[in-house]
Amino acid sequence: MASNRHLGRIVALQTLYEYEFRVQSEDTSVDIDEILTRNLERYSAAIDDKAFVEALVKGVLGVRDDIDTKIQPIAPDWPIDQIARVDRNILRMGIYELLHQADVVPPKVAINEAVELAKAFGSDNSSKFVNGVLGTVYRTLVEDTSNGNITAV
Repeated sequence: MASNRHLGRIVALQTLYEYEFRVQSEDTSVDIDEILTRNLERYSAAIDDKAFVEALVKGVLGVRDDIDTKIQPIAPDWPIDQIARVDRNILRMGIYELLHQADVVPPKVAINEAVELAKAFGSDNSSKFVNGVLGTVYRTLVEDTSNGNITAV
């Protein structure tokens, strides 16, 4: 199931990327369900856990604004709208998994998967940027809260 989830994350990234692109292009016909269904159908034979992909896409979109506000102080030199679209969506997925799916996805897996996506789909420096941001998110928002220190949140 692990490699299956890797492909699922690729489909989730493609879905989030297309959705954001079409929204920012003022495409009035954009429909996240249509995009997700189309992308899942392409890989229907290879992805068993479609619910995981849907939960990831819908989960990220449901808390996107909250995630974006968490990214800004961690990467202050990069306003959220200046981060490359692919990197921004990889970060959103990784942070969502760290903060909202820790019972399903171990933190090291969430970070590693995001870094692998950045290597595959981002620029030359994307994986380092994603690793640095997610490492900081883990240390400040996950480890601190698990130790009872909620001041970082």
